[in-house]
Amino acid sequence: MSAAAVLCRLGLGLRRLSTLPEFPAAAAAAGAPQPQHPTSKDAYFAAVHHLSTIVRRDFYLERTLNRLRLPSPFPPDLALRVIRAAAPAAPLHATRFLAWLRAKPSFTASAEHFDALLLPLARARLFPHLWSLASDMRGLGLPLSPTTFSAVISSYGHSRLPDQAVEVFNRLPRFGCPQTTEVYNALLDALCANGNFTGAYKLLRRMARKGVAPDRATFSTLVDSWCAAGKLNEAQAFLDDMASRGFRPPVRGRDLLVDGLVRAGHLEEAKAFALRMTKEGILPDVATFNSLAEALCNAGDVDFAVALLADASSRGLCPDISTYKVMLPAVAKVGKIEEAFRLFYAAIEDGHRPFPSLYAAIIKALCKAGRFADAFAFFGDMKMKGHPPNRPVYVMLVKMCVRGGRFVEAANYLVEMSEAGFTPRAPTFNAVVDGLRHCGKHDLARRLEQLEVSLKGN
Repeated sequence: MSAAAVLCRLGLGLRRLSTLPEFPAAAAAAGAPQPQHPTSKDAYFAAVHHLSTIVRRDFYLERTLNRLRLPSPFPPDLALRVIRAAAPAAPLHATRFLAWLRAKPSFTASAEHFDALLLPLARARLFPHLWSLASDMRGLGLPLSPTTFSAVISSYGHSRLPDQAVEVFNRLPRFGCPQTTEVYNALLDALCANGNFTGAYKLLRRMARKGVAPDRATFSTLVDSWCAAGKLNEAQAFLDDMASRGFRPPVRGRDLLVDGLVRAGHLEEAKAFALRMTKEGILPDVATFNSLAEALCNAGDVDFAVALLADASSRGLCPDISTYKVMLPAVAKVGKIEEAFRLFYAAIEDGHRPFPSLYAAIIKALCKAGRFADAFAFFGDMKMKGHPPNRPVYVMLVKMCVRGGRFVEAANYLVEMSEAGFTPRAPTFNAVVDGLRHCGKHDLARRLEQLEVSLKGN
């Protein structure tokens, strides 16, 4: 089926796609601005969708584009949207589309059009096409984005081509692209990903000579790589050496080490290091503690995370809402309900507004422990204090009631859920109705079925 037939069948004829709204000649003569988009926003984005589909899928792309009566001059913003939509899946076809546009005297490509292609080409490892576009940009006097070429350098590095990544880095000044901190970080990552720690260390010293300011990512890239290789001593020595040269990271080196150990999966070493820090009176920052706590909870070491939080808090650590978001569900999941309540009220005392998922974790733990009366009371307290339950909380509570044989309560919460504007799904209705019938509550089961039918009708 031709592209034209596809567009017509989908309700977007060639005339609608290819012509922009026309105004009377008198309006044009009066200097009225000509619109650049179809009058309907939906029609505009439908045009983007269908054009990008043609670009991605049509083998005879140029012939099809020539047959379409597309507007002339072609709107640059429409071209950019089509390229961005098509390039991730079909970078070569998107490149052909840009070449077709550039062949038209009425179209002038901008740096944004080229940038939208460079990263997809790099990710697809189509490096010759990438450099051809970069040369075209240089010939047109268009600036090259450091962000785009940082991604290109990273792509070379993760393709196991570190030498080419270094070559890209060295060629950037010739293309008028500055070697920013972001670009240095990308090359550091590429070198470390290939085990070239010596080269990465030299690059960091070159940053110092060139006066390029490092950021946290600069140091964490190297520290993470040392830690991933199991070389904690080398990571510590690296931080000490840089500090002795007056080249300090923007965060404390010990926090970087803990983060690096966590990301490398060396939890035992991270635990030991964190304990040593707290005993020495050096507290991790909250972000570092949260990442460690999350890793510990995911590994099932909730007791250690709770003890570490208590110890750090007693020494002055101020947990943030992310701390409670990590700790409270993990504590409730392993059945430590009283500790979960303690964390919940500690969060409130710290001035944090509890959100539904914190309530849900405790309610679910109470239901699993068979303490339904406490769960229902806590749920009522949640509503009374101005924290309206959302759909996941209602669904969770209904399911827990069904599992615990509390079918009447499940039916009540199902009705309350629908009154709150959350339409329950059919499996939820079916589970409650089947349970009510099983326990002889046929009238209530029929009423729920009627409610389900009425909700579907609405």
